Amino acid sequence: MTLAIDACSDRKHGVLICGHGSRNRLAVEEFEGLARGLKARIPDLPVEYGFLEFAQPILREALDRLRAQGVEKVLAIPAMLFAAGHAKNDIPSVLNTYSAETGLEIDYGRELGVDRLMIAAAGARIREALMAAEPCPAADTLLVVVGRGSSDPDANSNVSKVTRMLVEGFGFGWGETVYSGVTFPLVDPGLRHVVKLGFKRIVVFPYFLFSGVLVSRIRQHTHGVANDHPNVEFIDAPYLGDHSYVLDTFLERVNEVLGGEAAMNCSLCKYRAQVLGFEQEVGLEQASHHHHVEGLTEACNLCERECTGACQPDGVPIPLGGAHHHDHDHGHGHSHGHEHGHHHPYPHAEHPLGPSTLRASSQKDTTEPKS
Repeated sequence: MTLAIDACSDRKHGVLICGHGSRNRLAVEEFEGLARGLKARIPDLPVEYGFLEFAQPILREALDRLRAQGVEKVLAIPAMLFAAGHAKNDIPSVLNTYSAETGLEIDYGRELGVDRLMIAAAGARIREALMAAEPCPAADTLLVVVGRGSSDPDANSNVSKVTRMLVEGFGFGWGETVYSGVTFPLVDPGLRHVVKLGFKRIVVFPYFLFSGVLVSRIRQHTHGVANDHPNVEFIDAPYLGDHSYVLDTFLERVNEVLGGEAAMNCSLCKYRAQVLGFEQEVGLEQASHHHHVEGLTEACNLCERECTGACQPDGVPIPLGGAHHHDHDHGHGHSHGHEHGHHHPYPHAEHPLGPSTLRASSQKDTTEPKS
């Protein structure tokens, strides 16, 4: 796949990859590696990357670097799997403010989204995990796809579509979607529900771009449920990472911006349309909620490099490395959403399988005396 470079011959263009940021050093390194991979595919244009929070350079610094290279028009691509608050509000707010202050023209692309290339990348990661395990009929295998979880139902529903595409692609016996935080069902209760279906093998696939505490939590929950169900084989599939198909998708997004084709799905956007259950959020202000952590670079020092989940409330670290396990480590941490307190409250936080309920249950378990 090549860049439609002729479309930007009149003015000097540059590309900005917009990331979220993390305190986890491995996650930041992986993002930087992805940016280097994209630079190698676009040698004729300056490519920079920046973060919303917890890492440097921040987005403004990356834009400064592009301007210093003589860039007159920036093609900004959100490094987000789906369009939720970060892609719809936080990143555009930073870019619009910078453009208004400096006069730099910035065209904003769309998220990676539900895309044939992303499905192919996900399939490749699942296939890697299956190849490392003993053969098992697809019909006896249940796939659980773990999404990030958001207060945006449009983004959450896209994870379910990815699950269905993968289940039909492989011909698995069943498929379920769970989430690492914010919405429901969370990983632990979701896995405890699906294990009752009686499948011999359960493949747990984190639909995430990079490592970090959320991926570690997913592994913890998987190991905990696996420990309680030794007759079921659990397989941890690796997350997406910088798979070549992921890089191809980024290049597609850049080409879309160059061709004026970039467009998000506004028909199901809760900020623009009356989406069932979220009607009160139509027309909310487009503002970034990350100013207080922008550029903070204090890395988590509980782990050497890859997040082990040692920061979890139960303090149970997990082993690094291997994806396939029969000897299951015990870990029952509860997943908590990445929330800033500035967003409109999620209407289903008190759902029985959601974050607030499980957090309250966890706190009760640790404070009540044992009989």
